[in-house]
This record gives sequence, structure tokens and C-alpha cells, in this order.
Amino acid sequence: MVIWQADFYHHRQQDAAGQVLWELLICDRDRTFQFEASCPQSEANSHWVAVQLQLAAGGNLPDVIQVFRPQSLGLIEQAGRSLGINVEPTRRTFALKQWLQEKQYPTVVDKPPPAPLPENLWGKEWRFATLSAGKVVEAFAQQPIPILVMPEFLQPINLGLASTVSVPGVIIYGGRQSMRLARWLQQARPVALNYVAGAPDGLVLEADLVDRWILVTFTDPEVAAAGRVYEQRKQESRGLHFLLVQPDDSGMTFSGFWLLRAED
Repeated sequence: MVIWQADFYHHRQQDAAGQVLWELLICDRDRTFQFEASCPQSEANSHWVAVQLQLAAGGNLPDVIQVFRPQSLGLIEQAGRSLGINVEPTRRTFALKQWLQEKQYPTVVDKPPPAPLPENLWGKEWRFATLSAGKVVEAFAQQPIPILVMPEFLQPINLGLASTVSVPGVIIYGGRQSMRLARWLQQARPVALNYVAGAPDGLVLEADLVDRWILVTFTDPEVAAAGRVYEQRKQESRGLHFLLVQPDDSGMTFSGFWLLRAED
């Protein structure tokens, strides 16, 4: 499968006539392939992007184009649709972001305030938990879990974690809402789950390109202390953490499991 990463955005450059320039940057995941083109704002549309994609491809169009910037997504999606290319919104365009940083272009995007989780998705209970790094894959890879998101690059061995390192996580016991919550999370595309101190404290889910959701809030000092330990353990595990949704605490049935790691 051929995967490209692309960005189409204006970075304050102007042409000789004073028009704002939009730049299209395309690369593959190891940057052995790079393509760039620019146009004045008056020509910045999906047709122009589609033409450039064809020029970049030279007859070999990619299967997938990954896009991290919300302002780029719509036009690249339209261009991709016209060419039969799947466009995937994801924050994890590591090669492209490295290229943008070398050009001193911004890669951080504005995020809205977190929104509350819809009430019909609330689980019955939740708790902080840990798994040893050596058992993360072993514990879930072979389980019949309807929704299992365990990208290879996030597996502990590929992050260089010792098998004894504690990987923190959150378990949500969803009861009858367990599968509904897991399906909603699948559509939301979880990226990271953070403890946020405040009044009240809470757990905020980072998802999709810029979405933020308040999963739970609490005022209990003991739970807040556990939240601080959770964040400390995330630092010790190189940011790796997990989210597990299951109907109850029997350990017999699981609805969804995600390996997570923050990516702005």
C-alpha cells in the first residue's frame, strides 16, 4: 500500500502581485519521495490540488493520503475523491510534520474547548489501571475484542520499553452501553486520554484531528491523586497508555481496546 502525507495551507508567503500563496507539500512516510507546489489563493481549490496530485504521482497514484490539518482536509478530500484516493485524517503524519518544522512552518493547530460526552454513552464505572509493557500485546492481541486498535508503531517493543515498565490506562465499565460507547469511540478516533486538574478534575479525550471530549469529572482528592500518578506513569512509558471498554469487571468480555499516545 502506497501512503502519502499531504498539507495544503497558506504560510504568509505572497507572490509578486501581493496575493497570498498556498503551498501543497506531499511526502511518503520516510521522505524518500517529496513534492511541493504553490498557487495564489484565487486558484486554491480541489481541482488544482487534483492536478498536482496527478503530477506528483506520475501515473502511480497512492492508495491513501494522510492529512493532519483541518483546514487542508476538505480540499484534499475532494481532490482525492475525484481520483479514487482514500484520504485519512490523522494527527500522526510524522514525516510531513518534520518537513514542515524544517521549513519553520507551524504544525500545531487550534483546538476547541472540550465538549461533554453525550449522556447516552456514559458508562457505569471507571478506574485507572496498569499493565506491564511485556503483557500489553499478549493480554489483548488474541482476545475476541470487537474493536481492537493496537498500531504496530505503538506496541511497547517498538517504543523500546522494557517489559517491566508499567503502562497506565483507564478501564470503563460500560454495562449495557459498553458496545455503543466502544463504537462511538471508534468513530471519534481516540489519540490520547489525559488527566486534567481543575474544578472539577477530569479525564479529557483527545480525538480525531482537533476534537476534545470530557469523559468524566470528579472532585475526590484520592481520585485526583491517582490521576497525577497516571500522568507520571505516562512519562515513564514514553507517553504510551491505553483505554479499555468492557461491560463489567468479570474480565470475560471486552468491547474495545485502544493503545494511545499524544500527538499534537
